[in-house]
Amino acid sequence: MTFHFQNVYIEETSTVCGPYEKQGPLRRYFDQCYDDLSIGEDSWEKSEIRLVRDAIDILFRKTETSKEKVDVVVGGDLLNQITASTYGIDCGKSFVGVYGACSTCVLELILSSCLIDSHHINNALCVVSSHNMSSEKQFRYPTEYGIPRKNSSTFTATGGACALLSHSKSGVRIDCATLGKMIDMGQNDPNDMGRVMAPSVIDTITKHFKETGRKVTDYDLILTGDLGLYGQEIVKDYLRSYSDIYLDDSYQDCGVLLYDLKKQKNIKAGGSGPVCSALVVYSYIYSLMKRKKLKRVLFLATGALFSPTMIHQGNNIKSICHAISLEAI
Repeated sequence: MTFHFQNVYIEETSTVCGPYEKQGPLRRYFDQCYDDLSIGEDSWEKSEIRLVRDAIDILFRKTETSKEKVDVVVGGDLLNQITASTYGIDCGKSFVGVYGACSTCVLELILSSCLIDSHHINNALCVVSSHNMSSEKQFRYPTEYGIPRKNSSTFTATGGACALLSHSKSGVRIDCATLGKMIDMGQNDPNDMGRVMAPSVIDTITKHFKETGRKVTDYDLILTGDLGLYGQEIVKDYLRSYSDIYLDDSYQDCGVLLYDLKKQKNIKAGGSGPVCSALVVYSYIYSLMKRKKLKRVLFLATGALFSPTMIHQGNNIKSICHAISLEAI
């Protein structure tokens, strides 16, 4: 299902990151970087809450607005019961908590755009976060165990990111969006998320081009959420072999862009987590679009929908992918 929007713009963004992201190639595009994962707090969960608060504070300073002027805040993260969002967000007239795993940031943009374009609200603040240590502890093993990671493993990004959407005409417009469906291809390895999520990208990008009548060359950049090195290649190989969609050098993945995979060996296949793609798009990509270096971008955020309990009980991991088209004006 694809929605077309007439009057929704990204007014401003903000990004805060941890030490591993600071060591990556996009460092100069982030608003604030921390040198250690604790961020001055005494638990990983509190550290992530701090990231949320910092990202919101920075956005308010950049826009010279206040928390009372936000109609709706839409927030999401990886922690149980979206803890970082519910404890970290204390602004806006209304709050909507969403969970889409690593696809959360695009799901937030789609929901907010629907509310703004239908004139139910004037603006919405989209907030997303993740923290490497809090996520590893919840979904895999506490890092203190020292369990070796597979080469196919992705690395949960640490950071907080915000985007303020409104009717106010600005440099980047939200053009249209395609909602994805849940895909189950029988995968159940949480250490190979690229293989899990690649089928959902294939399904959503095929649907997007069919429903909009567009093609690859209509976009300056096609960007997936966090498939990593191996998931990215699966998407390219499958579409090249079984469809008329050929992804060339204009296709990139946020999980690969966020880190220097040659120098940062512990990252393995690339970045993941709800904030991974948001850190890339709300900083680097947004900057390029404001300067008209990119005019139209198709952003496909992916998510693995599972819990440790269901994996331990032998269930498969379902995946989702939502797409949004951004245009520089």
